[in-house]
Amino acid sequence: MSEKPVPDTRARILETAISLFRRQGYQRTSVREIAEQLGLTKTAVLYHFSTKADILTALARPLLDDLDASLAEIADPGRPETRWKVIEGVLDVYLAHRHTLQMVLVDLSLLTREPIFHRFVETMTRANHLVAGPRPDLAGRVRAAQAIAMLSDPVILLADAPTGPLRREVLAGVRRLFADSPTKTEPETEPETAPRRRAGSGRPSALSPEMIGTARRMHASGSHTMAEIAATLGVSRATLYRHLSP
Repeated sequence: MSEKPVPDTRARILETAISLFRRQGYQRTSVREIAEQLGLTKTAVLYHFSTKADILTALARPLLDDLDASLAEIADPGRPETRWKVIEGVLDVYLAHRHTLQMVLVDLSLLTREPIFHRFVETMTRANHLVAGPRPDLAGRVRAAQAIAMLSDPVILLADAPTGPLRREVLAGVRRLFADSPTKTEPETEPETAPRRRAGSGRPSALSPEMIGTARRMHASGSHTMAEIAATLGVSRATLYRHLSP
């Protein structure tokens, strides 16, 4: 009876690195720590990957390649079914790369500090534009951003859920988002006059972790101004800038 093949050193480095990155973040993990987990020297790790950023690139590239391939299959961005091809394609890639996606959520600074993830931001911007369709109004852009944002959190937070049922529920939630959206033929309602606020009241001066995550995803998509993000979350731009500053 043959023994199972032992993973090569490069594969073991990647497996250990993504485990540490998911648990404590990329910035807080050193090459020396990766080496110690493997029982190797730091020099041995650097023989396979010149820098920690090279390890990150090797981990992220399969996710990014699959996202690009999924969007490249969209032949006619103007067709109604394009929206669902994009949404289903992105979701399927996320499901196939749950650990990499979780690594990004643990350390969102990767989206702005690491060049490999600039490509992720660009790809998500393309996905937003494809879902919104040609010449979208503000409501269309907001719904597109919400739809794309809805795909990642369940995949990350419900990591133990079976893939098939999880996929069905995520898509059902996105369908409800668009089903509940007012059509252009429906009359727009004017906002109610806000009651006079008591002294000391006003927009919240702090954001919850969930609001911070939403703000960062909207900002990273490149489809929203800071004013639009602030209005969506019901906070001032000053509060938003304070939480998004590195």
